[in-house]
Amino acid sequence: MMLNNALPTALTLDKTSGILEITWSDGTTCRYPLSELREACPCVECRGGHQFMGREYDPDSILTLKPKRSHTITTIQRVGNYALQPTWDDGHHTGIYTWDYLRRLCPPNPETEESRD
Repeated sequence: MMLNNALPTALTLDKTSGILEITWSDGTTCRYPLSELREACPCVECRGGHQFMGREYDPDSILTLKPKRSHTITTIQRVGNYALQPTWDDGHHTGIYTWDYLRRLCPPNPETEESRD
């Protein structure tokens, strides 16, 4: 079940800045750093086994992940109407990032956050 009914309306992969930008149907725009997105790969291999699958093992914030190296996406494909499947520059391609998972990983946008002064 998705957090909300928002679906992507636009996807932009900027390899130069290392950002995947997704604009959602509710008007939200999320900018995902590619190296952290690679580190958050939801596949069984990256999770360390089937026992670590599921929402309880998802990262609390993509920005807290510490990538071992810089990554980029070589190709990206839609999977049906529910997900993206990137192929990373290290050859990894088995992670399927559902819309729900990507929305939960959406980093805070400093331009739209209110000041806490």
